[in-house]
Amino acid sequence: MAISGTAYDPKLFQFLIAEQDAYGTINGASGNAYIALDVDSIGSPTLGINQTLDVRSGSRVLLDTQFFQDNIASVKELSVSGTATTEGLDLLLSHLSLDASAPYDIASNVATGSFKSGDTTTSNQVLSIVMKSPATNSDLTFKDCFLTQLVLSGDAGTEGGRIKFSATFQSGTKLAANELHDTSIAVDTAITANDYFISSFDADDRIIAGVANPVLSSFSLTIDNPMGFSGLTSTGYEQATRSGEVSASASFSILYDNNFLEMFERFNTFWKLWL
Repeated sequence: MAISGTAYDPKLFQFLIAEQDAYGTINGASGNAYIALDVDSIGSPTLGINQTLDVRSGSRVLLDTQFFQDNIASVKELSVSGTATTEGLDLLLSHLSLDASAPYDIASNVATGSFKSGDTTTSNQVLSIVMKSPATNSDLTFKDCFLTQLVLSGDAGTEGGRIKFSATFQSGTKLAANELHDTSIAVDTAITANDYFISSFDADDRIIAGVANPVLSSFSLTIDNPMGFSGLTSTGYEQATRSGEVSASASFSILYDNNFLEMFERFNTFWKLWL
């Protein structure tokens, strides 16, 4: 095969997400709307395939008959980053929190959610993802996906303070032969200009360490909601479970003004800075 003269710019790829109604069945072209995220970067998917390259007894050289590969006990991971827009961020936050509308809340006693093949998965519990390629018949499709980490950030000195995001997704379902590619899915909800900006945050709603009205330069918020995969069947992990600690961590860069003269004393004295 000769060297191909056709290459593809990363900006030509699209990242589509949609609600999936049944675990084990990807959301089809005629199903729920596929929303295009406003992406800056799409990471190459990690398929999590298991490989064994151990030389067997009686040989000092690895033979092709000794090579082992398995794609059943594998967790697929996808990562993407870009600009937070209303349509995409609403779907991501609703899925991560299982709350239908803003403000998106996660109760401290939120129940563990488990999913297996055939389960009905409404209310954004499970997602289908398409990494749409500019090449013909080369879209990558993933079913039974879960958002496990979402990072929101903004910097007043970058892009006019637009809010950016990065997201990590996981799936424990096996991709069968020819199932990875699907050419029938198109964009239903295109990227809009409905962005978010630091400048839109009301000063009295910005509260850090119990103090309102900070002058904010930049921030980063990370939300983790992990998945666990257990059991094995011919279609991959038998069960996917939302379990473990749901955590959120944030960092802020602010102006040290008169409002924050007691910040160090408050940090030294109170273990609950929001009191």
